[in-house]
Amino acid sequence: MTSPQPFPKFAYVGCYTSQQRRGRGEGITVHRIDAASRAWTQQQLVKTAENPSWLTLDRTRRFLYAAHGDGEVVTAFRVDEATGQLSPLGTQDARGKNGVRLGVDGSGKFVVCANYASGTVALLPTNVDGSLGPVTDLAALPGKPGPHRTEQASSHPHDIVFDRRARFILVPDKGLDATFVFSIDAASGRLMPAAPPSVASRPGAGPRHADFHPTKPYAYVLNELDSTITTYRFDGERGALTPLQVITTLPPSFTGHNTTSEIVVAASGRFLYASNRGHDSLVIFAIDDAAGTLSPVGWEPTQGKTPRFFAIEPSGAVLYAANMDSDTIVAFRVDGGSGTLTPTGQIIKTGSPSSIVFR
Repeated sequence: MTSPQPFPKFAYVGCYTSQQRRGRGEGITVHRIDAASRAWTQQQLVKTAENPSWLTLDRTRRFLYAAHGDGEVVTAFRVDEATGQLSPLGTQDARGKNGVRLGVDGSGKFVVCANYASGTVALLPTNVDGSLGPVTDLAALPGKPGPHRTEQASSHPHDIVFDRRARFILVPDKGLDATFVFSIDAASGRLMPAAPPSVASRPGAGPRHADFHPTKPYAYVLNELDSTITTYRFDGERGALTPLQVITTLPPSFTGHNTTSEIVVAASGRFLYASNRGHDSLVIFAIDDAAGTLSPVGWEPTQGKTPRFFAIEPSGAVLYAANMDSDTIVAFRVDGGSGTLTPTGQIIKTGSPSSIVFR
């Protein structure tokens, strides 16, 4: 079991800002979190390139990186240890369009970017000061597009997820109905395909995001278009994925339109959470300790529209759901024993939220 971490002091919120996205955000917001009340107080607004929609911290938590939805750059920031505030370190061309997700390797020497619209994965080296160097490798993802006419016209990599040892990277491709696996050759600055290089999902599933079990050899891929989760056995030596289960994220009574958005395995390894857009809910699954498979515990409304993202703070005590079309972040208390969620009453108002990271 992974031990819970202390309560965070700061939260960083990414958002959509462009007219094309009907964004109501203004930039990256930095919030101080009160240790006693857990109340958020905004202390900085960083106006940067359009749509700083995805944020990630490096493993030292000294640097923050932003991908810009519909854009072509990655922005780097230095984080002030005491105040949490951000200082810009410049932008770097990602050599692709619509960067939707970033990951930082275990050494902190590389940032990996999923270029959704271009169907490529970019590898960018970091400098000692946290800034980014030019792309050293650009991997195009091969394969046949899925059957969905508009959402699967071409390759659409949608996530960058390192395994728990930071050895392999999962890249779910929504357009090709496949999840690709890479490692990084640090000496050459290249992305190296695993053997096999990918695993196929069901036609029309649309793999979007993924997460790993903290201690067991399992990976979970969230399929956006058919609202399912695929459980895989993960070979940590080869990077190979073997499918074990496919399960819906929706209750049997729901018949409306839905797409999934985010997936998180709790630090305890006992529960998995995923978000539904349309049903506008968080689904809770129990994880079988021996088999790694999922069984539904229940569904909790997100109290807003279009939960594009959610995150569990490092303590494991509170989950925050970002309702993009309601301009709210809603807090839920996490029951560590049952996995269930209870609204705390805390609602943070912020324009078009799309990601949250804690420090």
